Amino acid sequence: MTSSTLLQTLAATGASTAAVSQTVDTPDGPFSIIAREDGAVLASGWTDDLDVLATRISTALRPATVSAGSISATDAVTAYYDGDLAAVENVAVVQSGRDFRLRGWSALRKIAPGHPLTYRQFAEAIGNPAAVRAAASVCATNAPALFVPCHRVLRTDGTMGGFAWGTDVKRSLLSREARLALV
Repeated sequence: MTSSTLLQTLAATGASTAAVSQTVDTPDGPFSIIAREDGAVLASGWTDDLDVLATRISTALRPATVSAGSISATDAVTAYYDGDLAAVENVAVVQSGRDFRLRGWSALRKIAPGHPLTYRQFAEAIGNPAAVRAAASVCATNAPALFVPCHRVLRTDGTMGGFAWGTDVKRSLLSREARLALV
């Protein structure tokens, strides 16, 4: 199943009433994941504040309860930080949005590590070269960070730009990927 098909299939399944969370330590700080009970990641990011993370989940998918548990996606995070950049590529994620956002989130998963795009190039990849601001909005509303690598999109002038988890984390991720993509 392609990333695009996976995103659309999971998005169509709707919200769950319960979810699990897990936090792992990374070189960039604590990384937390909120996932449905089936393991599909709803939100993730470099924080140990689950309330902050939960607000990134669309209201259509936001679970009624979140309890601590074990999430298989943490293995992919550990592998990523151990140098296996591809480990995060096939982790199931679920997001809710209209067609442009779904296409955008799918396109983010196709950006190769070590080869970031500008927002203009990303807008072209989504199929609407004039929609640079909308493309930036796709990145800003991306809840399962790292698994849907919005950090791989830069300002049109090539500078860092914003990132929900801070430009230091974004810079670290891009540096790691550039270094390891050469190996």
